[in-house]
Amino acid sequence: MTPRLAMPTGNLGTMAQQGFSLIEVLVALAIVAVALAACMRATGQMADTHAQLRNRSLALVSAENVLAELRATRTYPALGSQRAPCPQGALVLVCEREVSGTANNAFRQVTVRVTEGPDGPLLAELRSLASAWP
Repeated sequence: MTPRLAMPTGNLGTMAQQGFSLIEVLVALAIVAVALAACMRATGQMADTHAQLRNRSLALVSAENVLAELRATRTYPALGSQRAPCPQGALVLVCEREVSGTANNAFRQVTVRVTEGPDGPLLAELRSLASAWP
């Protein structure tokens, strides 16, 4: 007598499926690709924001330097405006110092504006008072 092969019991259509179909793998890859693209865009925006913040911080340091120099020399500034380069490392900045009168003649208002390059955007602006008294 020849041995008989055992046949699985039940319907062949109801057998448990193992693994993933090609469509499921492609859908999963598409989802991962969209998520990675969103992460890359967010990373690029963070880098741009960091560079802008660094430039604004350096511009603020330049404006503070102009006002500190005015205080250190203890001079009463003349009315008018002046433009001068005030670089910070590799960043090319231009500081504009504008001196205007106030209601009290013993004080003058000093405004320092810092731009990126001669015609660049305004990065920082500081105002202070200068006194005629030492």
